[in-house]
Amino acid sequence: MSRRQTDSDLHRFTLWVLFLIAAISCCMAYYSFSVSLKGNSDTIFVGSSESWRGNEEEREGDGCCRGVEHLELWGDAMKWGSDFKLNSSEECCRACKEMCEGDDGPCLCDSWVFCGNKQDCGSRFGECWLKKQKDALDPDWRDSGDNVIWTSGLVFGKGEGIIKLKTEHGIVNVKLFPDCAPHSVYYILELLSLQHCAGCQFYRAESRGNSWDLQGNHIEHAPYGPPYALIQGTVDAYGTVFKDIPQEACPTIRRGSIAWVGSGPDFFISLANHHEWKKAYTVFGQVLPEDMEIVEKISQLPTIPDVWSNVKVAVLERPVPLRFIRMKKSP
Repeated sequence: MSRRQTDSDLHRFTLWVLFLIAAISCCMAYYSFSVSLKGNSDTIFVGSSESWRGNEEEREGDGCCRGVEHLELWGDAMKWGSDFKLNSSEECCRACKEMCEGDDGPCLCDSWVFCGNKQDCGSRFGECWLKKQKDALDPDWRDSGDNVIWTSGLVFGKGEGIIKLKTEHGIVNVKLFPDCAPHSVYYILELLSLQHCAGCQFYRAESRGNSWDLQGNHIEHAPYGPPYALIQGTVDAYGTVFKDIPQEACPTIRRGSIAWVGSGPDFFISLANHHEWKKAYTVFGQVLPEDMEIVEKISQLPTIPDVWSNVKVAVLERPVPLRFIRMKKSP
């Protein structure tokens, strides 16, 4: 037989109802941020929480040491692997970074190659080759494929690994993070070799609105969008086959961060520090601070309101063509 609810029971029941309402509201907020970056790509889960403000102040690129398996990069050996053996590809990467810590001048090491599978490597197990490329933006690929026993990676020092994102509104300089997102960076480097990038464009633009200040910091008690403080585009060039990028390093999105939407080829440049998104996106580069005014200019272009999965977005009236190009080589 059921028991009659007492005042205490009613109080507990009311608290549970309020808790469920709050939980449902949070889920709806998560969903809204997720679909707001949907576009032509798969949806990603993105959180929203004020408690993340001010935490995790790490810079993109710090602490990463990743490479690509089954890839062998060639180049002049700065340290011979036959005489230099380590325990992991990460240690090999860090050994290369140690030769690239100076504030001035080029890195003595900008690429590394490691053999980490004991069975496949045999006597070469643990070999760490530290190398120098003739052109770090066009590395010398010796071999790749499942039968290649090596793992390789690139390292860019200060002032290195910078490419240009060309638009009709100006050129944006971008610092790449191959040590954090090597698969992503290798794809961008492939784009540098194309004679054109037809189909590459920005198609969405949303300003900081009244939610973020000039430095990209969230204003207290302001909503998190819309607008969502970003410009979004694609690098799916006509005539090329895009291969999904695996998830790589996902630091907190900061003002100037360049990150994939899902597995690409859609990407976005953030105009704000999005701590509420936590670590949901692979970040493969950073716009240099002095060029953010061009990104801001694009975010102010005329747009048409649209709705993606019940979320209001702003789509550019006229998409902005874009192309990644390399800086001119020194004579």
